[in-house]
Amino acid sequence: MSYRHVPVMVKEVLDYLNCSPDKTYVDATIGGGGHANAILQAIGPDGYLVGVDQDPDAVAHAREFLRPFEPRVRIFHDNFTNLPQILSRLHIPRVDGILLDLGLSLYQLEGSGRGFSFLRDEPLDMRMNPEKGKTAEMLVNGLSEQELAGIIKQYGDEPWAPRIARGIVMARRHERIRSSLRLAEIVRNAIPARHRPRRIHPATRTFQALRIAVNNELETLERFLGEAADLLNPKGRLCILSFHSLEDRIVKERFRALARGCICPPGLPVCVCGKKPLIRILTKKPARPDSVEINENPMARSARLRAAERI
Repeated sequence: MSYRHVPVMVKEVLDYLNCSPDKTYVDATIGGGGHANAILQAIGPDGYLVGVDQDPDAVAHAREFLRPFEPRVRIFHDNFTNLPQILSRLHIPRVDGILLDLGLSLYQLEGSGRGFSFLRDEPLDMRMNPEKGKTAEMLVNGLSEQELAGIIKQYGDEPWAPRIARGIVMARRHERIRSSLRLAEIVRNAIPARHRPRRIHPATRTFQALRIAVNNELETLERFLGEAADLLNPKGRLCILSFHSLEDRIVKERFRALARGCICPPGLPVCVCGKKPLIRILTKKPARPDSVEINENPMARSARLRAAERI
């Protein structure tokens, strides 16, 4: 299938990024190019955009989709944690805005063939970048029961994590677990029928947890947030779209720390660390999509947008 994805909260993203003509922005998870396209239109004929994505299919699509904007756009197949190195190669010391969209694309769910969806019979891969790292198949068939339960509980907040892990270990004794559909069946059978969730598929939380573990998503986000403020010009904006509570909590806590600046223990009469606040938080609470957008794009329903401005 062609690369399909509907960008979430485009108007809000443009507003919080404060997209202005002639400035330089980064879409650090360019995906289908929807946000990038809107940013490029907003920053006029002399604005510049750097796009990054670790999914080679996304990069190929974005390069074609955004070709009309060349040479005002450069797109890199890389992880957003390497943004400092990318900007250095371009001789760009700082930028005026950075967008990070942490959601899965419709293409990744429906067309990538990498086992992100529990509704399709696909190889159990789950890597955003299929050229690097361990697959979900390796984790499911190689980790101990305790390790699997820990991942499913920590990253999926799944109350039946121990039973699911036990079911996986028992199933793989007979045959290696290779497909997404087989794993979804194992997870479903591990949860007692009367306790299976009604609003979501029983395997939803387990698949989320494995995807996070495969791609080191939370560790990657933490590392990026430790450097992002230093990449912004004064008044530059950082906007992050997250889609589950673990990501949003990391963003919220990091923003608060950067806005506080001081890392001295509470109760000291004077600051001794000498650190200054780096950002001003623009969203006291995360912005959420309205009902119209959710009706048009149900994948937007869990989106949370947080934004901050470099001091």
